[in-house]
Amino acid sequence: MNRIRQQDSELWDAIAGEIDRQRSGLEMIASENYASEAVMIACGSVMTNKYAEGYPGKRYYGGCEFVDIVEELARERAKRLFGCEHVNVQPHSGTQANTAIYLAALQPGDTVLALDLAHGGHTTHGMKLNHSGRTYHFVSYGVRPDTHRIDFDSVAALAREHKPKLIVAGASAYPREIPHGTFAQIAEDCGAKLFVDMAHYAGLVAAGEHDDPVPVADYVSLTTHKSLHGPRGGMILCKAGYAAEIDRAVFPGVQGGPLMHIIAGKAVCCGEALKSEFKQYARQVIDNAKTLADVLANDGVGLISGGTDTHLVLADVTSLGLTGRVAEQSLERCGITVNKNMIPFDRRRPLDPSGIRLGTFALTTRSMKEEQMHTIGGWISEVLKAPDDDALAKQIRGEVRELCKQFPVPGTSCNN
Repeated sequence: MNRIRQQDSELWDAIAGEIDRQRSGLEMIASENYASEAVMIACGSVMTNKYAEGYPGKRYYGGCEFVDIVEELARERAKRLFGCEHVNVQPHSGTQANTAIYLAALQPGDTVLALDLAHGGHTTHGMKLNHSGRTYHFVSYGVRPDTHRIDFDSVAALAREHKPKLIVAGASAYPREIPHGTFAQIAEDCGAKLFVDMAHYAGLVAAGEHDDPVPVADYVSLTTHKSLHGPRGGMILCKAGYAAEIDRAVFPGVQGGPLMHIIAGKAVCCGEALKSEFKQYARQVIDNAKTLADVLANDGVGLISGGTDTHLVLADVTSLGLTGRVAEQSLERCGITVNKNMIPFDRRRPLDPSGIRLGTFALTTRSMKEEQMHTIGGWISEVLKAPDDDALAKQIRGEVRELCKQFPVPGTSCNN
C-alpha cells in the first residue's frame, strides 16, 4: 500500500478514509463482512495477471498449470464444505451465478416462482428492471401478513396454478430459517426444478446452523463475501447430472475469463470455513442476532416476524414514526452502518421504505459477542427514538469509536 500512497495520493486518501471508516464504525449491513488477511493477500497476488478462459485442463490459453491448481483447490474445498457433487467457482458475483442457472435451466419466457422482492427476495428473483424479470415470466409468492413467515399454502397453490418450470427459494431480507424440503416437495408435485439462492446464509449451512438445501435442490447459488467472509464473488453447486450445462452457462454463457485472483481468495475462504472454529463463529453469529433482536424488541422497535433465526434482523421503523432512509442516516452519523429496506406489504417507496436491515456477520468477525450486542442494540434504540438529537449522536459516535478500538477489524493490517 505504500506504493499507492507515494504514487497516487488521491486514491490513497479514499482508501485511507475507508480503512478508518471500517475500523472506527460498526458495520451492520447484513450482506457485508470482512475478508481475512489471507483472502486479501490471495486476491492481490500475481494470479490477477493470468487470463484463463475455460476450465482446468481445458483452457483456451497456455501457461495455466498453476491457476489450474488454484481452481481445483477452490472446487474441491467447496465440494467438501457443502457436500455437493459439482461446484463452479467462476461466477464473478451472486447475480452472475443466478443468471447462469437461469440460462441453464430455462428458455426465455418460461415461468418461474420466486419470493417477492418486498417480502425479502432479491433483484435477480424477477424484479422487472432486472435481466431475470425481463427475460422470464416470474410469479411471486410472499409471506403471511400475520406472521411474516413464508405462506407455503400460497406457494403450493401458485405452483399448481402456474406450473412453473423453476421454483426459487432463498432470500436477501428474510430473517427466518428456510425449510428447503418443503419447497422441494412443492417443486416435485408440480414437476418443477428447485433452485436455492443461499447467498446470505451459505456459511450457516456449511456450519450446520441452517437447513441444508444441497440434498434436495437441483441448483444452489451462493456468494463468498457474506457468511464465508471471503472475496467478493459467487459459486454454483449442483448435482453431477447438471454439471456440464452449468459450466457452459457460466462460460461462455454469461461471462468470459475467470478472475483467478478472486478464485484464489475463494480457495482460501473455503479452507478457513473447513476448520472447526468456523462452526463456533457461525453459532455466535446467530446468538448475536438473536440478542440484538431481543434488545430492539424490548425497546419497542417493531421486528418483522418478531425476531430472527439467522444473522439478519429486519425492523419496521414506522413504529417509531420514522422512515427507513431517516433511520439509516441517523444511525450512520453515529458510526452505525445499516441499510434502508422494504418490509412485507410496504406502502412506502423502495428508496425511502419502512424498514432497516441489520446483520451480525461483520460484528462477529470482530469477535463481538452478546455483551456487545446489548450495548449496540441500546445505542440503536436511543438513536431511533431521538433521530434529531445532535448531542446524543455525538455522544454515541464517541462511544462507538471506543468500542471499536477494543475489537480490531481482521485483515486491515495488510492495507497499512
